[in-house]
Parts: sequence; structure tokens; C-alpha cells
Amino acid sequence: MNATDDNMPAQAGGEIRKNRGWLMFMGIVMVILGFIGLSMEVALTVVSVLYFGFLILFGGIVMLIDALKAGEWQSKIWHVLIALVYMAAAVVMVTDPAASAVWITLFLASFFVITGVFRLIVGFQSRGSVANWGWIVLAGLISIMLGGIIFAEWPVSGLWVIGMFVAIELILQGFSMISIARAVRTD
Repeated sequence: MNATDDNMPAQAGGEIRKNRGWLMFMGIVMVILGFIGLSMEVALTVVSVLYFGFLILFGGIVMLIDALKAGEWQSKIWHVLIALVYMAAAVVMVTDPAASAVWITLFLASFFVITGVFRLIVGFQSRGSVANWGWIVLAGLISIMLGGIIFAEWPVSGLWVIGMFVAIELILQGFSMISIARAVRTD
């Protein structure tokens, strides 16, 4: 560790202090956008799936170009096939974002239930060795409940879940930015 590493927190605090107003403004904007997003979850879901679809399409094109540029590469054909799968998935997402959102939501619900079960197992296994093992169990139960709520509403939940998650993330990020801006004092 050198002397400049010791000053990193102070430098970061100085940068935050210098940009405090901008950070506060961005936090407020993100909270407002998040609450607007909560009132239009379906539209936010569709836009999010379209955005993700275009990102995957771009990634697939880059992978394909990279694979085709490679000379006598032994696994070239597999990389071309992977790129084509990316591009095909992206085309489906871009041409039918609502149906794609429904299937992505099914995956998310399954993910929440499976990770919730794993958290329950880890929590109960940690009962004798971890002081706050109950929090792990609680997190597992919440994950299972969240997955269950999504499953109970599926396929309709596919139209609003992604938008709701994005809106909540905007709100939480905005409040985080506001909290950081309020925490630093201008001298």
C-alpha cells in the first residue's frame, strides 16, 4: 500500500463533495423516473426487453465478426453457432418483446424459488455456526414468496414484473444517490 492509496477515500469524498449538487439532482430525477415507471410497468417492461434484445443483437454481431476474423481456429464453428444463437434470441426479443418478457419472467420466478430454497438450506445448515442465520432463512423465504407471487400471476406477470423491477431499482438507486449527497458536507 502506498501513500496515494491512503488518500483514496479522502479523494473520493472530495469528488463527491464537489459534485454534491449534481448527485442530489440525479438522485431526485431517478426517484421521479422510478415512480413514473411504477405507473407504467408494462411499457417499461417492453422497453427494457427491447433494450436488452438490441444489446444481445449487438453482442451477437460482434461475436460473429470476431469468429469469422479468426484464421484456422479449431472451435471457430462453435463460436459462429453461439453468435447465431445470440442473434436469433435477439431477433425474437426485438420482434416480440411482450412474449419474450413473459418467458424471461418465468425464468426469474424459477430463479427466485430455486435460490430461495438454497438460502433456506444454507440458513438451516448455518444454524449452529452463524449467529444471524435467521436472516439467511428470512431471505430464502422472501425469495420463495416473490417467486410464488410471480408464478401465481404468470403469464400476466410477464407484462409487469420486469418493468416493476426496473422502476424499483431506479427508486433505490435514486435514494442511494440522495443519501450520499446528503452525507457529505460542503465546507
